[in-house]
Amino acid sequence: MEQLKHECGVAMIRLLKPLDYYEKKYGSWAYGFNKLYLMMEKQHNRGQEGAGIASVCLDREPGTEYMFREKAEGKNAITEIFSRVTQEMAGELYMGHLRYSTTGKSGLTFVHPFLRRNNWRAKNLCLCGNFNMTNIDEVFQFLTAQGQSPRIYGDSYITLELMGHRLDREVERLYEEAKNKGLEGTDITHYIDDNVCIANVLKKTMKHYDGGYVMCGLTGSGEMFSVRDPWGIRPAFYYRDDEIVALASERPVLQTTFDLDSKDIQELQPGQALIVHKNGESRLEQIMPAQKLSACSFERIYFSRGSDCDIYQERKRLGEQLTQPILKAINGDVDNTVFSYIPNTAEVAFYGMTDGFRKLHGEVRTEKVVWKDIKMRTFIADNSERNDLAAHVYDISYGSLRPHVDNLVIIDDSIVRGTTLRESIFKILDRLHPKKIVMVSSSPQIRYPDYYGIDMPRLEEFCAFRATMALIEERGMWQLVNDVYMACKRDPHTENHVRALYEPFTVEEINHKIVEMLRPKDMQTPVELVFQRIEGLHHACPNHPGDWYFTGHYPTPGGTRLVNQAFVNYIDNKQKKQQ
Repeated sequence: MEQLKHECGVAMIRLLKPLDYYEKKYGSWAYGFNKLYLMMEKQHNRGQEGAGIASVCLDREPGTEYMFREKAEGKNAITEIFSRVTQEMAGELYMGHLRYSTTGKSGLTFVHPFLRRNNWRAKNLCLCGNFNMTNIDEVFQFLTAQGQSPRIYGDSYITLELMGHRLDREVERLYEEAKNKGLEGTDITHYIDDNVCIANVLKKTMKHYDGGYVMCGLTGSGEMFSVRDPWGIRPAFYYRDDEIVALASERPVLQTTFDLDSKDIQELQPGQALIVHKNGESRLEQIMPAQKLSACSFERIYFSRGSDCDIYQERKRLGEQLTQPILKAINGDVDNTVFSYIPNTAEVAFYGMTDGFRKLHGEVRTEKVVWKDIKMRTFIADNSERNDLAAHVYDISYGSLRPHVDNLVIIDDSIVRGTTLRESIFKILDRLHPKKIVMVSSSPQIRYPDYYGIDMPRLEEFCAFRATMALIEERGMWQLVNDVYMACKRDPHTENHVRALYEPFTVEEINHKIVEMLRPKDMQTPVELVFQRIEGLHHACPNHPGDWYFTGHYPTPGGTRLVNQAFVNYIDNKQKKQQ
């Protein structure tokens, strides 16, 4: 319902045959570009603020371009950049990226891929990724201590410069090695191009980082790589045969693009890199030791395409597991209840929820009560008029339930800020005059910010946090707030102290306060919230245990430090406003 942005989507292709092979077999010089275009369009859900592509052509003569890049902003960025593609840009290596900003930085400058140029082929580096680093300050200090002066302060540019620096050292190592072998002139260049060890570069670069990432890159000499963070926070899938090596952020993208079965596709493992050498040989290499698996559960709940065979079943289970608490909320009155969902991402969970009730009760009444009507613009300056527009983002099916007789159970995949509920959903549902509204979330209460690539950066944005702080104020528990504040300042690194704020309250107490805060004053219908339990989440998505936005258990030290700092910032800002 409330659209969350997340860091990005990646796509990579390495053609393993000569270019004329693909033209003869598939009838087009643009085979690689066509496949890259399809992979990017199939991941458009992962980024609509900008897009970029890069290609590398092997064995071009000196004086001719061999490394190309195109970038564009906006929702039509994919179409725009591929309209610029020419036959000259056709090569053996392709990389694409779709961007959502989680840092507030926008503009073409921040659109991936990032390119570092050099007259030595092997020193050219093109980089993109699905990532957010939590310790960029430390990495920046490491770079500047070496004498470097990055032009832009941001994790993408700093990563490019750090990895580029390590790539330079790798090339210089090979230069000395070639000289010691008695090679001269262009023979040295060929030796370097043929022997670059990207694993060395990655091991010396990625050890500095704390965060969630899938980092992808191309070099001018023809190396291709993708490396996943040691906790497995961000996803990546790959496929290899005798014609191509391809990688994407989501499995169905590869299935559709290359007409594959799910079992043909492998998942890149935590700390692992897929490396394709200039000669086309590919291998997997462990770059960093794998840590405790913390694969992002929000990928399963919301972000990734529901067409993935496992995700589809997981989302259905998330819905079905809520049958009993919903039954309690409607006092067992299934006959006088209409079941529906918020379009469009909650649809699969809705199928699971209604399947669960059919197992208990037989047939149930389902309707499409809510419609996503239009995407409203927020160009009107007056706040009251802007709120009135927001109230019309969704519309309802009039006559879809019996006024004052039917309960309405309506499921969404998540309730984050609560703004859409307050300004739109509750207001329009009240027009149907249901006996009771049971608002269901297939995910648990979101209580903590994410720092690994999802646009959830501040505590005060979450309705669960605001409700908890309201309960603390009502009950005069400001000593708890002060204790947490001092603990966050005293020891920000070892423990998430913010978790203590929630401990005095049950989920149900927080639910009641959320309803009280979000329910419009003139609304007549009673409302109850039902959230997924943490245990239910892990049962439905057993292979993706990352749950820090629900539980506060961050997998990396950087996440813990940032959440503690977020609470300090919240209190400091609150005190400033009161002065």
